[in-house]
Amino acid sequence: MYAIVTTGGKQYKMREGETLRFEKIKGDVGSPIEFDKVLMVSDGKNVSIGQPILTSVAVNGHIVEQGKTKKVIVFKYKKRKRYRRKIGHRQQYTAVKIDKIKI
Repeated sequence: MYAIVTTGGKQYKMREGETLRFEKIKGDVGSPIEFDKVLMVSDGKNVSIGQPILTSVAVNGHIVEQGKTKKVIVFKYKKRKRYRRKIGHRQQYTAVKIDKIKI
């Protein structure tokens, strides 16, 4: 059984028991979270597709970790113009363990 859910402007395929990383979601570690914007759900035999979302389906999970990814270096350079800029960025994320897909 799996579900396609949208959160943070992206779509994710979720299965029960998986741990996924999303863009930062407010909440403390251990707190429950519910994804209600389900686009599609499949139980192996039957597939339900929303127009655009399924209203009777939700995905429940809990927050496992709040953290930051590795630093990404952004370097801008113009030759012969004495222009250099070096900037680092660390994206925040939330790790969520999927507990149940409610149909």
